[in-house]
Amino acid sequence: MSANGIDITELRKRMEGTITSLKSEFSGLRTGRASASLVEPIMVDAYGSKMPMNQVGTIGVPEPRMINIQVWDKGMVGAVEKAVREAGLGINPVVDGQNVRIPIPPLTEERRVELTKVASKYAEQTKVAIRNVRREGMESIKKADGVGEDDQKKLSENVQKLTDEMVKKVDEAYTAKEAEIMQV
Repeated sequence: MSANGIDITELRKRMEGTITSLKSEFSGLRTGRASASLVEPIMVDAYGSKMPMNQVGTIGVPEPRMINIQVWDKGMVGAVEKAVREAGLGINPVVDGQNVRIPIPPLTEERRVELTKVASKYAEQTKVAIRNVRREGMESIKKADGVGEDDQKKLSENVQKLTDEMVKKVDEAYTAKEAEIMQV
């Protein structure tokens, strides 16, 4: 629905983008299972600059509790190990030739609770971003020329429905992630 520069589909795209970002953030949270997405965002000091992990080696998950990084350049193995240690993930890499193996220890109850708090913070930040998109949409409705009061009210209701729908999706994603983290 588009009326004088107010495009609900554009607002929907922006809100869905925040949810995509949230799911990306969630994928980086440890759940006791090995996942390549746990180490992909780690930046490695390589050749005088910072590079993402997937640009210095092949990341694989050979077992449910093991991540393996096959480093392409033998000289980069130490830098990869250092980057993993300093990433603050609570995991200790083991060097095996050109491979860096990362065993994933089971999560303690305390760590699970801590991770659910982090997930909750991510979800809340996403809701704030969605509400900001909503606010911008409402402001553009008010500023729109040639839109009658009834049309403004209808557009505002549509934006609010869209916002409620997206916030519900965030809540569902958080609930699923929380259940995944708390699963023993």
